Amino acid sequence: MKIDQLKLDIETAWKNRKELSTDSSRRVIHVMDLLEKGTIRVSEFVNGKWRVNEWIKQAIIMYFSIMEMNVVELGPLEFYDKIPIKNKFKEKGIRVVPTAVARYGSYISHGVVLMPSYVNIGAYIGEKTMVDTWATVGSCAQIGSRVHISGGVGIGGVLEPIQASPVIIEDDVFIGSRCILVEGVIIEREAVLGANVVLTASTKIFDVTNDKPVERKGFIPKYSVVIPGSFPKKFPSGIYHVPCALIIGKRKDSTNKKTSLNEALRTHNIVL
Repeated sequence: MKIDQLKLDIETAWKNRKELSTDSSRRVIHVMDLLEKGTIRVSEFVNGKWRVNEWIKQAIIMYFSIMEMNVVELGPLEFYDKIPIKNKFKEKGIRVVPTAVARYGSYISHGVVLMPSYVNIGAYIGEKTMVDTWATVGSCAQIGSRVHISGGVGIGGVLEPIQASPVIIEDDVFIGSRCILVEGVIIEREAVLGANVVLTASTKIFDVTNDKPVERKGFIPKYSVVIPGSFPKKFPSGIYHVPCALIIGKRKDSTNKKTSLNEALRTHNIVL
C-alpha cells in the first residue's frame, strides 16, 4: 500500500476512532510495522525543516486502543502491558546490555548500543548511537546517527497534542550526563551539551560568545558548546535566579566527531 493512501486511511479512521473497524485496525497495525522497520518516521527533515507526521502519531494512539493487556515473561522478569517488547537484536546488529528495554514501534538502527536504558514507542535512533546507562528516550523522540546520550539523560516524549513536535537530536551530537531535553527542543548537528543542561520550549538560551548576548529558545545551533547557567528574574517576592543555557563557543571543525565532552569543554576553558 502506498504511504499517501495509508495516511488518508489513518486520518479517516482517526475521525471515527471510538469505533474502529476491523479494516482500520489492520491499517493501524501496518503503520506500526512500518515504524518498527524504520520505513516511516514520526518526524522527518523536509526542505530544510523538521516536519511532524501527525497521522503517524494518530496511528500510535489508536494502536493503544486496539491492543490488550498481556503478561510478558523474560526469564525471572515479568511485565504486564499492551505493547510488545522489541526483540531479535542480534539479527539487527544492535548491542543490548541487560536490562535495556525498547518498545515495539520504535526504530533502532544497526550499530546502536543500548546500555541499561529505555526507548519508547515511536522513537527513532540512528546508526552507531550510544544510549548510556539509565538514559530514557521518550515516545516519538528522533535521535540522529553517531549521537552519544550519556548516563541519566532524560529525553522527553510526546504523543499529544497531535501537532506537537518531538525532541529532535541531529547527527554527531554529544549529550552530557543528566541533561533533560523536553517539549520539542531541537539540538542541531555536532552540538555538545555539558552535564545538567535543561532545555524546555521556554528555556532561555544565551549565546555569550560575543560582546552582547544573543537570546533564543527552542533550539541549539549546530556546533554549539553548551553549559547550564542562570539569570536573575524579578518576582513579586524578590529577585531569583532562573535556570538557562549558555552557548560558550563552537565546536571546531578540526575536532574529531568522536570527541569527549571534557575535550570540547577544555577548548573553551570550562571544567565541570
